[in-house]
Formats: sequence, C-alpha cells, structure tokens
Amino acid sequence: MHRRLLLLFVTITLLTASAFGTTTTHKKRHRVLHNAVNAVKVPATTAPKLIGVRKSKKRIAPPPVDPTLGDLVDGEDLMARRAAVQALGQQNGAVIVADPNTGRILSVVNQKLAYQGAYEPCSTIKIVAALAGLNEGIINNQESSLHITKRHAMDLTEAIAHSNNAYFASVGEKLGYEKIVQYGQMFGLGEKAGLNIDAEQPGLIAEVPPADGLGMMTSFGEGFSMTPMELTAIVSAVANGGTLYYLQHPSSQTEVDQFVPQVKRQLGIAQWLTNIKPGMMGAVEYGTARRAGFSATEPIFGKTGTCTDNRTPVHLGWFGSYNEIAGRKLVVVVLLTSGQHSVSGPIASGVAGAVYKNLSGENYFAQSAPQMSPAALISNHSY
Repeated sequence: MHRRLLLLFVTITLLTASAFGTTTTHKKRHRVLHNAVNAVKVPATTAPKLIGVRKSKKRIAPPPVDPTLGDLVDGEDLMARRAAVQALGQQNGAVIVADPNTGRILSVVNQKLAYQGAYEPCSTIKIVAALAGLNEGIINNQESSLHITKRHAMDLTEAIAHSNNAYFASVGEKLGYEKIVQYGQMFGLGEKAGLNIDAEQPGLIAEVPPADGLGMMTSFGEGFSMTPMELTAIVSAVANGGTLYYLQHPSSQTEVDQFVPQVKRQLGIAQWLTNIKPGMMGAVEYGTARRAGFSATEPIFGKTGTCTDNRTPVHLGWFGSYNEIAGRKLVVVVLLTSGQHSVSGPIASGVAGAVYKNLSGENYFAQSAPQMSPAALISNHSY
C-alpha cells in the first residue's frame, strides 16, 4: 500500500514538473518573438546632419507658352522662321535670324519681346568690352595675358570662351565710365537698331556709373539695357567686318524684292576681329556655349550671357552668334526670360545651335546667297 502511494506520488511529481517546464519554455519563446516584432516596428535612428552639405533645389520648369502669338510673318524667310520656331519650342523667349552682310532680318520669333524686351546684356557685353579694350591698348592681342590678380593672368581667348568676369571687370576699370559709354553708343546701345520698325523701343545707358563699380558694366552689362535687336546689330557688325547696318524687317514680298541695305556707321574694328574670333569659337567648342554644338566644318562663333536683370527682376539667358559656311554667314540671337532660375546663356546657345542644325538639315547653306540690290549703300555716321 505504501509502495503504491509512493509510486503514485513520484509519478504525479514528474508529470507536474514536466508541465511546468513546458509552460516556462513557451512563455520564454513567446517573449522573444514579441520583442522581435517590436524591434521591427522601432523606427531607424535618424542620421546626423552633414554640416556644409545642402540639398539642391529642383528647378521648376516654366509653363509652356506660344512665343509666336502676334507675329507678322509676311516677308520673312519661311525656312529660317520654321527652323527658329522649332528650335525655340514653347520656351518664353525670342529668336532673331539675320543676314549680317545686308542687315536684313530673315525672321523674328516673338516679335514683341525682340522689339521691346530691353534687359541687361549680361556677359554679351564682353564683346563690346573686348573690342574697346583692344582699341584702347588695354588688351594687346588674344594671346597676351592680362593680370586679373597679382598671381593670376589670363589671355583674351580664354576670357571670352569661359566668360571670365574678373578679366572684363579689370578692362572696365581701366577704360573708365566715359569710354565705356562711348563704346556702348558706338555699337548702337541706347538707340533703335531697326529702320522703320514702329514697334521697336531702344535700350538705355545709365547716366551715372553703377554703385558696385565700373567692372560690373563690362562683365555683367550693369548700367545698360539692351534689346535682342541691338545685340543682333552688334553681332552682325562683328560678322561682316565692322559695318553697323540698320536692321530691316521686310513685311511683304514686294519689300523683299526692293530691299536696299542701309548703313548706320562704320565701326573701324576690322583689325581687332581676328583677336576676338578665337574666343567666340572657343565658347562653342569648349566654353560656355558648348550646347550650340561645335563642328569644324560648320563653325559657330558666339557669346553667352546669364544674369538677373536688377530692375525687373527677370532671369535672363542670352546668346549672340554667327556662323560661316561655304562663304555664307548667318546671325542668330536668342533671348530667354523667366521668373525663376531656369534659363541661362548655355541653354540659349542650345536653342541657337538647333536653329543652325535645322537649317543645315534643309541644305539652307548650300543654296546660293541672296542677291543684293545694286543700289548704293547709305552711311550716316562713322567712328
């Protein structure tokens, strides 16, 4: 009897211990799994901020527009217009295509902006500054270096190609305000560039130097306001060897047939043009205008400009250019405007490059050059 009771007691004890052990193990495993689930839900530790590192803000593209609204196309070269319209697309800007040897405007896309959009020239003013510096002996030639700091010097070709502000600011300081204004007026700034174009408004030249220094006038164009028409006249004079033509925009086929070039004045810059052309070509080949598309067989010479007009303020992208193909030359000037930092000279150069490319694809430059009227050229002024 006692043995049976003892055996029963041992059996119950073993079963109870086994049950307790199973329960304890189950709870322990459950606790581990519960903690693992919680660990997954815990948010990751926030990484420390990196001092001096700034996230770039995504540029918001301006809304598309139709830049051709209101344009009058009678009398335009329709092939040139089609190439310009396709290149500009829906960007807020203007494109002028002109014959530099006659002053005839072949096409103007966004005529209101081209005729009345007077803004700071930005770095396109460096064309005028370079020629002024050469003519005044401040710059010796394109290969001669100009000291922009005590330890750094740069030649004219690199300064134009890379649009070096310090270089041209130094030129402006040496020229002085009166000379800067004189050369600006000589190239047609502050006056209408066109002839008998009623809608055109002239740009302006400041009556006093800018508060932040003369260098700003010759590096950013501060103190000037310039229209695409005025830049077209300047680039045309560079392309043709120094003749500043009145720009004429025929409004009918009759006016095209009776077109007579009209000279505003001779600039006397021919001897200096070989000094600035390498820099203008370099801008397209390896400098600020690379988007224009360099081609050794179809060279483009140009100057970009990027800045914010202090008076408006409007962000600007300028490009003044001309090409030389098979004895023909064509000027293409582009101005892009925006209320945001979404335009620039390099972008404008891409638009101009597309104009040239479109025309080349149409064999435009393989055609014979248009015949000029035999009428005598009229010159009113000379410098």
